[in-house]
Amino acid sequence: MHGLYAILDTATLATLGIDPLVHARDILRARPAALQLRAKGLPAREILSLLRMLSPMCRVAGCPLVANDRPELAVLGGCDVVHVGQDDMPIDRVRSIAPSLGVGVSTHNLEQLARALDARPRYVAFGPVYETQSKLRCDPVVGIEGLRAAAALARSAGIPLVAIGGISLERAHEVAAYASSAAVTSGLYCVSSEAVTARARAFHAAFAGRAAEVAAGAHA
Repeated sequence: MHGLYAILDTATLATLGIDPLVHARDILRARPAALQLRAKGLPAREILSLLRMLSPMCRVAGCPLVANDRPELAVLGGCDVVHVGQDDMPIDRVRSIAPSLGVGVSTHNLEQLARALDARPRYVAFGPVYETQSKLRCDPVVGIEGLRAAAALARSAGIPLVAIGGISLERAHEVAAYASSAAVTSGLYCVSSEAVTARARAFHAAFAGRAAEVAAGAHA
């Protein structure tokens, strides 16, 4: 997994008056590494409906669809991955319910990261790297030094690392030195569809380009 890990946060999109399906369409034109639906607070029926509409869109774009927190809805909605946090269902429990799903997990310190890596998830997310406004309750900022340490652990385990928290386009290249992907929410809010797609492409290129540099160096 290399590139943009885009997040659709339905609560924020509703506040801004943005249709989540239109926003998803604009992002998917950039063919990101993943698209996650974060729909906290919505009834299960509405979450499932959104997932079922997003699933074919993601398939066409060749982009994995990720559900947040709800493995049962992820399966019914045609998702590829379910993402869980530290207070959500444990990875082994998710796998017992939905063995066909990949699992990603958020971590916020090196102890949590080490435990998550032992469980061999599809990817691990680590942060917040910077201050973020996307969540009401945030864990302490880990900074670039923390991300560097996390990258070493994830690399040793052979598991992709997704950087989370406050990652702007200006910071993307700095983060790309250590993480395979960056989770981006507010950095994709723009005034036009064309601007959303352009921003998504720029984020994706920062990480996909770094992956190409690393691969070239390995074969030099």
